Amino acid sequence: MKTWVLAVVAVVLISVKPAVVSAEAELIGADEYRKSCMNCHGVGGRGDGSMAQFLTVKPADLTQITKNNDGLFPIIRLYQVIDGTTLVPTHGERAMPVWGERYLEEDGGKYESLSGEQAVRLRILELIFYIQSIQQ
Repeated sequence: MKTWVLAVVAVVLISVKPAVVSAEAELIGADEYRKSCMNCHGVGGRGDGSMAQFLTVKPADLTQITKNNDGLFPIIRLYQVIDGTTLVPTHGERAMPVWGERYLEEDGGKYESLSGEQAVRLRILELIFYIQSIQQ
């Protein structure tokens, strides 16, 4: 049931995103990426971050997600990777990745009107929209 609801929300958000995304919202997604992903996946998302050389498994090239999925951006699967529903061994434990709790701890007042869980979901979606924007 949770996956079905998430799928419906994702479809709605994808269909309305261009009309409602502001420059600030796009910056939030880029900021989430910078804080959470860039060290491993690199500035451009190609898997060449500063920590990549220390990892036994090379980080994924995030710019190729759509290409590697027959031209479709797998928003549900990506959401599940980020929220820890889908285990990715290189990300550490299910709290995706080792920084997962940070989303609950530091909302910075950006999401005051939302519950903790709602704010986490919104931050994940903002990150996903950013990753979608760097597809090649």
